[in-house]
Amino acid sequence: MTVRCVPATIDLEELGLDRGGHLLIQHALEGVPVGAEVLVRGNDPSLRVHLGAWARSQGHTVRDGAIVVRGSATSARWSGAERAGGYAPNGAVQHPGPTWGVAARGALVEAGGPTLRFDLEDKDLVWSDLAPRLYAQAAASQWDPNTAVEWDAPFDLPAEVEAAVVQVMTYLVENEQVALIVPARFLGRIHPHFREVLQVLAVQAADEARHMEVFARRAALRGGPLGVSGAGGRASLATLLNEPDFALASFLLSVLGEGTFLNLLGFLEVHAPDPISRSITALARQDEARHVAFGMAHLEHQAALDSALRARLRAAVERRHDALMETVGLNQQVFDALVLLAAGSWQPQAIARGYAAVEQLQHAMDDGRQRRLVRLGFPHDEAKALSALHTRNFM
Repeated sequence: MTVRCVPATIDLEELGLDRGGHLLIQHALEGVPVGAEVLVRGNDPSLRVHLGAWARSQGHTVRDGAIVVRGSATSARWSGAERAGGYAPNGAVQHPGPTWGVAARGALVEAGGPTLRFDLEDKDLVWSDLAPRLYAQAAASQWDPNTAVEWDAPFDLPAEVEAAVVQVMTYLVENEQVALIVPARFLGRIHPHFREVLQVLAVQAADEARHMEVFARRAALRGGPLGVSGAGGRASLATLLNEPDFALASFLLSVLGEGTFLNLLGFLEVHAPDPISRSITALARQDEARHVAFGMAHLEHQAALDSALRARLRAAVERRHDALMETVGLNQQVFDALVLLAAGSWQPQAIARGYAAVEQLQHAMDDGRQRRLVRLGFPHDEAKALSALHTRNFM
């Protein structure tokens, strides 16, 4: 005589499968082995019809209209699954699996999904152990232009000084636009398994969008037209947009360009003639420091693993210098505006002080570039030579 085990029983009461009852049945089936039975009771008039259709769609069978026999389809569905990087969601692997695609790191990835390819799928090409901490800092340090800046703060400037501020702000907007585009271009090229890097780059792009807003807003604050955009400056920025290599783009933009801009923004914090300009340059400088920190950390990580990296970085600087050989770099209007802002007046002695301050700014920019190059492993003499080749447009 065959003895049939008494099936487990679940009572849906008034709940129909079309309103979530399937979740309770599914939960009950997960607690029994393949081939075991679950008796489903309930008062919904459509229960038997819905139960049969649902069971077939899930690979189960129904006996006597109300007893669900667990099938093996669900188990077979996940038999070839693998974890996207193991059980630890915070541990990125060196090479993500070709079928992981956009699966969350640590998730169980069902076999048979689409294969997505990304240009940058090697951890060492994009990673920095500092990325999670920098993202956390960036997320906590976001500021609202409408509340962080006192836009109605009173000030009165001579027309020529206001024009100098507008010219500098015009120049900053132009550079920040490129500083937004460069990281944004890599967002779709990096494998999402390295999500902390994507998060850092996304916040970096958001930072630059905010900088563009406040610099443009200050330029237009008094209702006058914006300043001029030099061809040489635009040519210099175009070389950043034309660099397809992530490491080289990070080096040219974040380590050299934005690193140099830290000095410029610090200069403007001191010499800007109005409280709004001082405020927005100080806020932007805090953000830019994070961008430089990530670029340095990423390149230090890669340099420790790739002995040929420094040769590639050197070649990138030389290539950019050669491409810009015939350009004038920083336009004269921007240079003169910086001198006037540092001078504070048209008195000859004041102009002399302003000119000396801008020269000192350029020396500080050079010193900063050299220090960062030395950190990346360049000898001091080579760091000095490479820094001297940096674009005259600052960025």
